[in-house]
Amino acid sequence: MAEVRLEGITKSFGSKTVVDDLNLTIRDQEFLTLVGPSGCGKSTTLRMICGLERATSGNVFFDGKPVSWLPANKRDVAMVFQSYALYPHKTVRQNIGFALKMMRVPKATIDTQVLQAARTLDIEDLLDRKPRELSGGQRQRVALGRAIVRDAGAYLLDEPLSNLDAQLRVLMRAEIKRLHVDVARTFIYVTHDQVEAMTMSDRIAVMRDGVIQQCATPEEIYERPANRFVASFMGSPPMNFVSGSLADVDGVRMFRSEALTQEITLYDDAPADPEVVLGVRPEDVSLSPTPVAGYRQGRVFVSEPLGPDVLVTVRIEGELLKARVPTPFRLGHDAPVYVGFNPQRLHLFTAADGTALQAPRQEAS
Repeated sequence: MAEVRLEGITKSFGSKTVVDDLNLTIRDQEFLTLVGPSGCGKSTTLRMICGLERATSGNVFFDGKPVSWLPANKRDVAMVFQSYALYPHKTVRQNIGFALKMMRVPKATIDTQVLQAARTLDIEDLLDRKPRELSGGQRQRVALGRAIVRDAGAYLLDEPLSNLDAQLRVLMRAEIKRLHVDVARTFIYVTHDQVEAMTMSDRIAVMRDGVIQQCATPEEIYERPANRFVASFMGSPPMNFVSGSLADVDGVRMFRSEALTQEITLYDDAPADPEVVLGVRPEDVSLSPTPVAGYRQGRVFVSEPLGPDVLVTVRIEGELLKARVPTPFRLGHDAPVYVGFNPQRLHLFTAADGTALQAPRQEAS
C-alpha cells in the first residue's frame, strides 16, 4: 500500500458530527500529522482509517482501492496507541511477535523478525523482560516494535508520546522520525502537541471541529497560516493578535488600533471590510529600553527566562503583547520599554471570520 485517501468522510455520534466531509490524501511514504485541540476529530479520523470506526458517510481508499467495508484486521495497517496496550503477562519478545503468531507465521520467521525489530529500536537486551520491568520510553519502543514487525503498508500512531515526560518526548520524537526513514512506509500521526507536529512531519493537517483548516508543510503552516485559528494554534508561544482597521494615510497603508499604529508594507490589496486583526509572532517583536523611531512605548508586565531567550509580556494601552528576545533582559516589572515589529513578518486576518489576507511570497535572497 502506498497511498491513503479519504473522500467525503463524515462521522456522527447521534446528532453530533465529529468529522465533517473530510477530504485528504496521504502520499506514499509520507509522514503526515493530524493536529488540533482535544475533541477536534483527529483520533476519530485515525480510527476510521484503520477500521476501528465505521464512517457515517464517505470512503477510505488504500492505494486506490476502497476499504471502508473491511474490518481492521483485514487492512494493511499497524496501530500504536497512547496507552501502549502491552500484554502484562507476556515478555517483550512475546508482545512484539504476538500479531505474527495470530497470523500463523512460522516460529523461525517470527523470531527473526522480532529480533530485527528489536535491533532497529535498540531494545534487543529487553526481549525477555515483562512490561512492568520497563520504563515508559522502553514500553513505547516495544509498542512501536509490535507495529513495525508486521511490515504494514501504513503505520498509524495515536498520541503515542503523551504519557512520557518532556525530556523523553524529545528523544522519542527523534526515534520515531528515524524509524519512518528506516522502514520507508506511510506514517499517519495524531497529536495535540504542535511541537511534535512541527518537528516530525512532512505535512501537517490542522483540524478544528472535525474540519481540516489547512494541510501543508510545517514551514508553510507557520509562515503562511490559512486563518487565525491555525496561526494561534501553531507556534509556541502563540502569535500575538491586535484588532483594528486599515486606512490609507497620505498614500501609506496603515493599521490602527487603540494600542498601535503600524505601517503595512506587504498587503497591497485593500480588503472589502477594513476591520482586520494584526498578527505578529513573538520572535518578530523587538524591544528597546530607549526610544526608537517607529516604536511604541509600553511597560513590562512580566518576563519569563527560557534559557537562551526571555519571553517578555508588554502592556500597551491595555493590550498584552509577547516578545521573544535574547538574553540578557534586565528590565523589571512596570519598567518602560519600546516595542517595534518586523514589518516583513506581519500577518493580517479578516475580523469577520479570521481568514488570512496573504501577502506576496518573499523571494529567497
